[in-house]
Amino acid sequence: MVDDGRDEDEDGLNTRRVAAILEAVEAADRAALSRLLEPLHPADVADLLEQISAEDRRALLALGAGDIDGDILSEISDSIREEVIEALPPEVVAEAMRDLDTDDVVDILEDLEEPAQQTILSVLDSADRVAVEQALSYPEYSAGRLMQREVVTAPQHWTVGEMIDHLRSAEWLPDQFYHVILVDPRMKPVAYVTLGRLLSARRETRLADLVEDSFRTIEASEPEADVAYLFNQYHLISCPVVDEFGRLVGVITIDDAMNVLDEEHQEDMLRMAGVSDEASVSDGVWQTLKGRLPWLFVNLLTANLAALVISRFEATISAIVVLAALMPIVASMGGNAGTQSLTVAVRALATRDLTAQNALRVVRREAVVGLLNGAVFAALMGAVGWLVFGWPMLGLVLALAIIINLLVAALAGVLVPLAMNRLGADPALASGTFVTTVTDVTGFFAFLGLASWMLM
Repeated sequence: MVDDGRDEDEDGLNTRRVAAILEAVEAADRAALSRLLEPLHPADVADLLEQISAEDRRALLALGAGDIDGDILSEISDSIREEVIEALPPEVVAEAMRDLDTDDVVDILEDLEEPAQQTILSVLDSADRVAVEQALSYPEYSAGRLMQREVVTAPQHWTVGEMIDHLRSAEWLPDQFYHVILVDPRMKPVAYVTLGRLLSARRETRLADLVEDSFRTIEASEPEADVAYLFNQYHLISCPVVDEFGRLVGVITIDDAMNVLDEEHQEDMLRMAGVSDEASVSDGVWQTLKGRLPWLFVNLLTANLAALVISRFEATISAIVVLAALMPIVASMGGNAGTQSLTVAVRALATRDLTAQNALRVVRREAVVGLLNGAVFAALMGAVGWLVFGWPMLGLVLALAIIINLLVAALAGVLVPLAMNRLGADPALASGTFVTTVTDVTGFFAFLGLASWMLM
């Protein structure tokens, strides 16, 4: 009998449940698999599909295709979504797509190849297909791709009672919505009312008297990063989307905006490390290799630059062998300090807290912090050079090199992402590689140069 995988966290994805699911798949026990998947949230099922091997994934989908619905497909990582859809019977995919809002369908379709897109579009209802095709016509990573077409609207002159009667009599409403959007006769949004205020007001109250001060609109062509910023900055829960003529074409809700913020955060982390922003634990060897190899090659070139600097001081190192042991200390301190400054700068650029107006102040602050950190560790390592090696001048060289490198590291951590942002590139795009290069080269040059000057 297959273990049901239940423990104190009986409805979540845990080690016992995963083992039980794989056991059910191996035994081809359809009933047991369905029983194990049934209490899981769609996001947990998506995590399961991402965590197991490709072979186990295909076997699970072949046995339990009927348990895969639209919510699960929308939660699955882009890296394996097409594989999952291709493994499912067409009728299962069709039913899953019909259950989703248009924004979720668009999110799935935009990462698929053209043949797979057409297959899914062909199974949608005509109205949904038109809505999805219109959304796909907007630029990639724009508000038009992010919005859902299902919107609840009302004329400006309606009362609360008229609105409630309309909602009760409507044959269809979105699964989730937070505002009733008030529109003028030309379908231009002019305000919105939260459901909370609507339900707590008297029937004769005019909707126009309940509007929220937070109302604003987003044009469909705006980048989705701007959408996420708007939601985060003004604490929005939904926002109408308009076309170039100001007419209502959809709405973006907070869950979609938060997904963008989460994706931006993950992309920043991956790019700072020189990894493809589409990297995933479910990627194969070749896909992972392609994402990492280019930046490792860049790192190889920059490491050779640092080696070239060291080679210029070969005579100094041969004469004072202890320098070879102390060089990594200077470079490592600079690298860590640069990473600290870089992380703060990239995050501040992403949240738009670091702008042209305050950039100079931030650069000055980082320079001062770099100097103060340098002074603290210079005193410490200067004492080490003096007391451990019995050479006061060696301690002084080490102290000065650390001060110089920590100052340069702090400045590079801010100036590199600022420069990339000014050039129109993503400030997180492997900035760490460039900052590390600057600190390594500066650290080696400062330490060995000072040693050649003061100790030889």
